[in-house]
Amino acid sequence: MLKSVAADVRVGVTICEDIWNDEGFWGKRNYQTDPIADLASQGVDLIVNLSASPYSVGKQQLREAMLRHAAIHYQQAILYANQVGGNDDLIFDGNSFGFDRHGEIVCRGEAFDTDLVIVDYNLEAQDFTGTTQVQPPNDDAEIWSALVLGLRDYVRKCGFSKVVLGLSGGVDSALVAAIAAAAIGAENVLGVLMPSPYSSDHSIKDALDLAAHLGIQTQKLPIGDLMKTYDQTLANLFVDTEFGIAEENLQSRIRGNLLMAISNKFGHLLISTGNKSEMAVGYCTLYGDMNGGLAAIADVPKTRVYSICEWLNRQTEIIPTNILTKPPSAELKPGQVDQDSLPPYNVLDDILDQFILGHKSAAEIIASGHDSGTVDRVTKLVTRAEFKRKQAAPGLKVTDRAFGTGWRMPIASRQVL
Repeated sequence: MLKSVAADVRVGVTICEDIWNDEGFWGKRNYQTDPIADLASQGVDLIVNLSASPYSVGKQQLREAMLRHAAIHYQQAILYANQVGGNDDLIFDGNSFGFDRHGEIVCRGEAFDTDLVIVDYNLEAQDFTGTTQVQPPNDDAEIWSALVLGLRDYVRKCGFSKVVLGLSGGVDSALVAAIAAAAIGAENVLGVLMPSPYSSDHSIKDALDLAAHLGIQTQKLPIGDLMKTYDQTLANLFVDTEFGIAEENLQSRIRGNLLMAISNKFGHLLISTGNKSEMAVGYCTLYGDMNGGLAAIADVPKTRVYSICEWLNRQTEIIPTNILTKPPSAELKPGQVDQDSLPPYNVLDDILDQFILGHKSAAEIIASGHDSGTVDRVTKLVTRAEFKRKQAAPGLKVTDRAFGTGWRMPIASRQVL
């Protein structure tokens, strides 16, 4: 809101992408007209931009750098007002702000929430006065707030009041449960434990400890007997074959069926818990752990999952320490850990970041220092997993290139296997 603005002040209004066409800042133009330059040449006293700019991590710093450049270059006071709220996979983060004619920030609204900020405009000086500010959060806090807002609005706008998710005792489901509890209230979150004969005792304890910390409800549905029934039904067909991926995935699909049954019976929204690293390389099961109406952390790499959980625990333990320190495992066979099938997550996530966000080729990623065999394997896994991602639940977008809106790739593509 502007205060102390006279009736004869000339306000130039721009809409969203009008501000993203500054040749001096970008080194190029997306289209011929630059509305900021045009308004400045017409002698307006103040420029207001009305935006619906979706969130991605680090984008706020880019917006502010871009408009600081414009304010200084054109000696122009600028206000940026952004939409807030979640719409399917997109999250609009608010984060409105204003610059005076010297490129100094004079106000900054709340992130991921509605806010009213009053700023004074001095007609004589033709500039803003005052420095009311809200300091921007760090990346982990920012992503957390985005995911909470995105999940809350998705649940509310789709007409749900409660959610259900599988609690494995692992870090991914722990983070999703924490997001859900913060978004819609712990009393509206049901965590379902579905241990198999391969589930460790500590995983069950870790899941129950997490639920106690969050205050969410739990239900325990052991799947051992269901696994035996499947084995018996398939025994003649699977005779003389070894235990493998088919049997492992049956466990995930049993769990997915149970969660969907709960969703159907009680009208809860099923939230899937897979992270971006898994979605990228296909380390997930169709019609199993991919089941759900919303994929809450599908754009959050595994290393960032850990980072956010550690940020959550900065003052008190929310995510049990054992969840953060034990080796990640799907627990679909004895002694299994993720690194049996995947590179270490710090290696995997750096390769994926360069390949997906950085648009780099395998050769360029190898040149950055990664093992050539690992890079080739990871990039092939990304391509092969496209058919899974096409059938995944919508995922909340927090990076510049999420699977979904920012990713359009063919399933059937020629590749060297």
